[in-house]
Amino acid sequence: MIKPVISATGLWTPEASVSNEELVASFNQWADNWNAEHAAEIEAGTAEAKTHSSVEFIEKASGIKSRFVIDKAGIIDPDTMRPRIPERPNEEPSLLAEMAVNASKQALERAGRTAEDVDAVLCACSNLQRAYPAIAVEIQDLLGIEGFAFDMNVACSSATFGIQTAADMVRTGSARSVLMVNPEVCSAHLNFTDRDSHFIFGDVATAVLVEAEDMASKAHWDILGTSLKTKFSNNIRNNFGFLNNAAPEGIGARDKLFMQEGRKVFKEVVPMVARMIGDEMERLDLAPTDLKRLWLHQANANMNRLISSKVLGHEASAEESPTVLDTYANTSSAGSIIAFHKYSEDFATGDKGLICSFGAGYSAGTVFVERVG
Repeated sequence: MIKPVISATGLWTPEASVSNEELVASFNQWADNWNAEHAAEIEAGTAEAKTHSSVEFIEKASGIKSRFVIDKAGIIDPDTMRPRIPERPNEEPSLLAEMAVNASKQALERAGRTAEDVDAVLCACSNLQRAYPAIAVEIQDLLGIEGFAFDMNVACSSATFGIQTAADMVRTGSARSVLMVNPEVCSAHLNFTDRDSHFIFGDVATAVLVEAEDMASKAHWDILGTSLKTKFSNNIRNNFGFLNNAAPEGIGARDKLFMQEGRKVFKEVVPMVARMIGDEMERLDLAPTDLKRLWLHQANANMNRLISSKVLGHEASAEESPTVLDTYANTSSAGSIIAFHKYSEDFATGDKGLICSFGAGYSAGTVFVERVG
């Protein structure tokens, strides 16, 4: 059986960034405007006044300090409270494909590859721009890649599910080089008028090149093992889809945007993920001391702190469990890949680590890797 490895990663980041201070100022102004407009209903007790957000609340709840976004102006405009992303004509590349191409080119360059070397493209993300044609096929076309491509969605776990899918294709010989991309425009599905979640997401694109070992350069990552898990839950949900594909009327159509029962998610996901990691470590005969680093899903600093402590047996240092959540916010499937991309260059041959993601579904994925070369 052919051995799959990770040859390289790529990262594309939007230029615009929104700080917590800017986000809070726009939200609080929107809340004041809403309260003034609905003063009579609030006085009569038929409506509840909107309360202010704060920088302290956001950082304590999540660990997020800022986020990169495709459009900043619409998000911080109290009269808009959503990104203004113009629809492109069919003759132009879609936004999602354009983002993915940028990240893909970097991954290919870092691996010393060209489009001719790649056999397949997987677009694995939470927020696909359309139902069809597949975004992955458009990315394939824009890069000039032969072979095949398809989209897949497992919410925030899409990247780890994508890595295992790519690795399985290499193992079976259906492809020798697979480009797995994660373009995420999370700001487009976020309700910026919901105090409990208006700060959570940012936008980004990542790429991972998975190849047969005999194709890879001397420096690459062995994939020691992968595991995937899903368990249905309504605690993270978005009902927007092709059966209701008209834009939500007003900014009150909450069920067509991101919804979350945060406390339930925390309580249920943390033990599930920690147990899953432990089971896979036992299968691979790995001890906590064998792991130099955990590249965890970047959703919530408190969740990562607890998961890493359960896995390692002590509170993880910033080196053991690095965060990009503070500057990128939650970027769904791309979060753990950003952390891996930015905090893996110091690994020597034989050093081992874990890429792990978890989110809606519930879904969770682990990819244990070892540095070679």
